[in-house]
Amino acid sequence: MTDLVTFGEAMIRLSPPQFQRLEQAVALEMNIGGAEYNVALGAARLGVSSAWVSRLPDNPLGKRIANKAREQGADVSRVVWTSDGRVGLYFLEQGASPRPSSVLYDRAPSAIAQIRPGEVKWAEVFQGAKWFHVSGITPALSESAAATTAEAIQAARKAGVKVSYDLNYRKKLWSPEKARAVQEPLMPLVDLLITNEEDPKAVFGVDAGQDASYTTVSVDAYRKIAEKLRERFGVKAVAITLRESPSVLKNHWSALVLEGSTLHQGPKYELEVVDRLGGGDAFSAGLLSGLILKGDYAWALKFGLAFSALKHSTPGDINWASKAEVEELMKGGSARVSR
Repeated sequence: MTDLVTFGEAMIRLSPPQFQRLEQAVALEMNIGGAEYNVALGAARLGVSSAWVSRLPDNPLGKRIANKAREQGADVSRVVWTSDGRVGLYFLEQGASPRPSSVLYDRAPSAIAQIRPGEVKWAEVFQGAKWFHVSGITPALSESAAATTAEAIQAARKAGVKVSYDLNYRKKLWSPEKARAVQEPLMPLVDLLITNEEDPKAVFGVDAGQDASYTTVSVDAYRKIAEKLRERFGVKAVAITLRESPSVLKNHWSALVLEGSTLHQGPKYELEVVDRLGGGDAFSAGLLSGLILKGDYAWALKFGLAFSALKHSTPGDINWASKAEVEELMKGGSARVSR
């Protein structure tokens, strides 16, 4: 039985080492990343049975992605293997103030973008599952991927599986108008809506009046955003990550969850950022794992925050933190050498 099912793309990530620019690099480090992929692997590392559903080309790159998921304990038995399409690539330049990090995509036409409704047997996938997680990246890939996302969410609801949805807006994939038109009809089917400081304004026009530099973030302002989203779409809970970015490599990281009319506010972590990509996915993985393990939003919020804070300390999209490390950090932790 699988407790958590996720659906989406995974790509090969290529990064110049030592903060180099792509123009100067003579070698690239290879990793794997993808929003829902990261969530499934993170949950597996936390002891939650998880499955990642996607469409991959039957070639060495597709096999590398699937093998890495298996290595971390995620089930990939429902991946659709195909002879057409490709694995998407993305190139990451790690920044340092005043130069921000930058991503260059080379992902079209990926195998997952060509997925069609009916290719995945969702009724079988959701047997015994508790949660289904998907993000706004997946329907942004193509019209058919959007239709398959809607099909999956509807099948999850029919099977009695709770739905978690991360807005994850990517302006390089679609316009705000298109993102709104595709995702608004899905929101009434969502139990838990996850987002960050920026995406509610970009997708739904819900503005916190926040300074665009995000050097400081107002919790009260984002509580109001959560209330507006809950009232507008009828979702049971809204989670918002809160990142203050005084510099590229120094961040303050927190989050809140509005469960019905009850606000849960998490602790704030001071981060020395090694790699922030996948930080939000780690939060989703930890939050959902916490809900599956204990069923309590207040505890799950703290669990998700600790897991995601640890993610920032290691390179790559995948979170290599363990459940024991998360629990230790939740107790207060220590920056001294563990001997």
